[in-house]
Amino acid sequence: MTSTTPQTSTTTADQPARVNLADVTPPVALGPLDGRYRGAVAPLVDHLSEAALNRARIHVEVEWLITLCNGTAAQPGAVVPGAPTLSDAEVGYLRRIPATFGADEIAELAAIERETVHDVKAVEYFIKRRIAAAPEALGETSLPAASELVHFACTSEDINNLSYALMVAGAVREVWLPAATDLGDQLAAMAREHAEVPMLSRTHGQPATPTTMGKEIAVLAHRLRRQLRRVEGAEYLGKLNGATGTFGAHTVAVPGANWPAVSKAFVEHLGLTWNPLTTQIESHDWQAEVYADVARFNRILHNLATDVWTYISLGFFTQVPVAGATGSSTMPHKVNPIRFENAEANLEISCSLLDTLSATLVTSRLQRDLTDSTTQRNIGPAFGHSLLAIDNVRRGLKALNVNAALMAEDLDANWEVLGEPVQSAMRAASVAGVEGMDNPYERLKELTRGQRVDAARMREFVAGLGLPDDVAERLAALTPASYTGVAARLVEDYLA
Repeated sequence: MTSTTPQTSTTTADQPARVNLADVTPPVALGPLDGRYRGAVAPLVDHLSEAALNRARIHVEVEWLITLCNGTAAQPGAVVPGAPTLSDAEVGYLRRIPATFGADEIAELAAIERETVHDVKAVEYFIKRRIAAAPEALGETSLPAASELVHFACTSEDINNLSYALMVAGAVREVWLPAATDLGDQLAAMAREHAEVPMLSRTHGQPATPTTMGKEIAVLAHRLRRQLRRVEGAEYLGKLNGATGTFGAHTVAVPGANWPAVSKAFVEHLGLTWNPLTTQIESHDWQAEVYADVARFNRILHNLATDVWTYISLGFFTQVPVAGATGSSTMPHKVNPIRFENAEANLEISCSLLDTLSATLVTSRLQRDLTDSTTQRNIGPAFGHSLLAIDNVRRGLKALNVNAALMAEDLDANWEVLGEPVQSAMRAASVAGVEGMDNPYERLKELTRGQRVDAARMREFVAGLGLPDDVAERLAALTPASYTGVAARLVEDYLA
């Protein structure tokens, strides 16, 4: 990178002057999402960046102008008396304003905002410039006559709340959900692949009733998919009702219009759910609901990352080394579980932001304060860190192999876990009237607690219990590796 006008910092006799990185061209990113990790989160820029916000504002303003001139599907015709009826060519011209919003337009809008010192007012002036230029593009046109209907009867929040709803809906539906769903599908495939691979469980970190690797992965896949269904069903609310939600300016300017009906039709035309009762701001409750569901998904994914990390530590998973990669700067043998550690950190940051968004956005002093304005500008980083974590987990999972042989050794070293089925069989036999089955728990506790029991000792114990032949044979054939219940069937039957 080079600097066109490098600035130097204060220096000492033994310290050379250094370049001020704030002046380097192209600009150096302040945060990792726009720097180191840009590739993983870039799709969110089209939805949750400042430029995307301004494009959405332009879109909402243009659609409102079209509605005021041409009416709604249910009530065609001008909402504001005297407004020109826009032709298809004029409507197309207006809709190309947000569609062609690119680098030059971003710079132009920024220049206008430096004069207005108001972001939404700058959008209004930006659109009016395009309307003034319409005759040159369209020839004879009535668009300039509609210029004063841009931002008609609107407060800034009428535009902003709809813009954010469209942005978040787009980011969730087009970027975050597809990535999260792919992760869920990847986990489900892993669960099915390893549904019958036996593994010693560890409850409280101690050897416990065996399970299968596939069933444990299926639990996490099932939990994640449940949260995805909640996110998929989210409502995105919007309002357009003026400075304090009363349609005050609307009804004074045009008393003959059914403004609540116009507002409802307009909001639904944008693909959103209409909120009829608000203050100056849309209450943001829907945002808190979406962010809480995404944060819960994050926390379950964090649980997955820590569990996989632990399985790697135990040797149950081996990692496929990446050619040329360095695991440690000093220990060449290491293949560190960096994907899962990176995911943990990013999920924690994402949850912190999502929790703050949820807590802050649902409160507003009386009819309006501006705490939501700055808060909502952090929606992008909140989703960005989650998306980055999803990417890391997906890549990490692809580099895993199941070490079934080591898991088999682990099971064979822990025959004491069969104390559970043996004492359960004794209880059932006692209920059936078999004598000598007294105190089954205590007898197995004496045999197994705090000590290792091998296959021979466990079978000897079972043989001396006096169980019915069929029960004794069933227990004699049982091993830690075969004591997995219906784990594999659970994966097949319930991991839809």
